[in-house]
Amino acid sequence: MPDWVEPVARYMFQEGLKGTLRIAVISVVASTVIGVVLGTLLTIRFWPTRALIRGYVEVWRGLPIIVTLFMIFFLGPVIADRFEFDPFTAATIGLTLWGSAQVAEATRGAVQSIPREQHEAASALGFGWVGRHVYVILPQALRRLIPPLVSLLVGIILNSTLAQVIGANELLESAERSVERLAAPPPSGMFEIHAIEIYGAVMVVFFLICFPLTRLAAYLERKLVA
Repeated sequence: MPDWVEPVARYMFQEGLKGTLRIAVISVVASTVIGVVLGTLLTIRFWPTRALIRGYVEVWRGLPIIVTLFMIFFLGPVIADRFEFDPFTAATIGLTLWGSAQVAEATRGAVQSIPREQHEAASALGFGWVGRHVYVILPQALRRLIPPLVSLLVGIILNSTLAQVIGANELLESAERSVERLAAPPPSGMFEIHAIEIYGAVMVVFFLICFPLTRLAAYLERKLVA
């Protein structure tokens, strides 16, 4: 095994992959919490609330994620000093905005798919709007949301590579740094470029993570939604 493989692999897995997974986990959790709340509120008939949430969903679903990242990372400090974020935080916020919009739309559909009789039965038991949704409607809707949430995790893992453009230390960024480091000429004046091997390893890692998740999402969709 070449001498450069072990240190590069250690750096990519300990720093790059760790960063990718941190971004993905935080973004998915935040997206789920925000998206479920917004998606549930989208089903109420109070039009000002629906209009505001619909605007939120359409904006963050419609913008390319990379544009969102640029807005947060570069325009934030222009607006105010307190909006200045490091690359990791900016990437997490950007992916959360996109992910929460996706979850909100999926939650709206899941909640509206619950039969009207369930709402009426909960009301007959004395539940108000909040109690009805927390104890009766959302538990049923969340069962239908599990496959989309797994697919969202895949999408966020893949889109986390966009964080590289603002300097967040995720898997692709660590691979690029490794390629540049190995391309620097040593004292002997001889150097080799190992971009094919390193970026090929990145491709394999993403495939090994995402392919099982896509199969899991398809399986859960057949079992839970049917």
